[in-house]
Amino acid sequence: MSLVAHPELTLQQPAYLVFSDVDETLITCKSMFDFLRFRLTRSLGDEGEARYRLIRDQLRAQGEAGVPREEVNRAYYRLHAGQDAGELAALGEQWFAERSAEPGFFVPATLAALRRHREAGAALVLVSGSFSPCLAPLARAVGAAYTLATEPLVERGRYTGEVVRPMIGAGKRAAVLDLLAFHPGVDPARCYAFGDHISDLPMLECVGHPRVVGGDAQLLERLGRRARPVPHDAGPGGAGDPRPMAAHGPGRAVDGGGPAAAGAAVPGCAVACWSMGAGLAGVEACGHGCL
Repeated sequence: MSLVAHPELTLQQPAYLVFSDVDETLITCKSMFDFLRFRLTRSLGDEGEARYRLIRDQLRAQGEAGVPREEVNRAYYRLHAGQDAGELAALGEQWFAERSAEPGFFVPATLAALRRHREAGAALVLVSGSFSPCLAPLARAVGAAYTLATEPLVERGRYTGEVVRPMIGAGKRAAVLDLLAFHPGVDPARCYAFGDHISDLPMLECVGHPRVVGGDAQLLERLGRRARPVPHDAGPGGAGDPRPMAAHGPGRAVDGGGPAAAGAAVPGCAVACWSMGAGLAGVEACGHGCL
């Protein structure tokens, strides 16, 4: 597991933490596959496209055959064995610059929610089975204070093809709990997490405000009344501007867990619910959808 702090965006005392999965939660594509396609077609052209499709189909077949997602994740990183780590990092910057400029790259509702949380004084945390070449530029763009990612092993500046531990399923839960422990002044009941797949459940169960992007029925059922669906194809603020976010101090705009933006009418129970945090008896019964 790789925990990367981004000092220019890390808050000394965040009001709370917001954890977000990346693929099909914050962005609409699967970053690892999209980056692999970018790398192969850049170096091999049409042959690279053919190789990418073959590899994609093989990895998908493993998943459909019941191979654990953690093992499929490991198989992906073996594809990068021997690659120069610095060159992949630079290629990741190019990938993000091109892809993020295209319409529909971000999931607009998630991007808007993360921006509101950031403005409210939260520290944003990206949690993904992807790796630094994809996640470093994305973290800067959304203003994430930390990334929790799969960490490929590097020897003499090149990827070995192996990883420390896939950031999948239980690996996400362990990393989230470790980061929460690093912030003893933050109440997990006041924290948020965004995910789209059942493999995100261990992470979502760590916080008081789980958010299910795309409305996955299995996740909503498992999380019960604590869960709140987030639409995958729309959201306040439109498609979102992928330029880096400026640092903001604590504010009042947060996704469903507190008062609305300054100047908006706010029911009194919203302030009460925000002050009490999440997961308390009776909070969800206020009738205004504050949580």
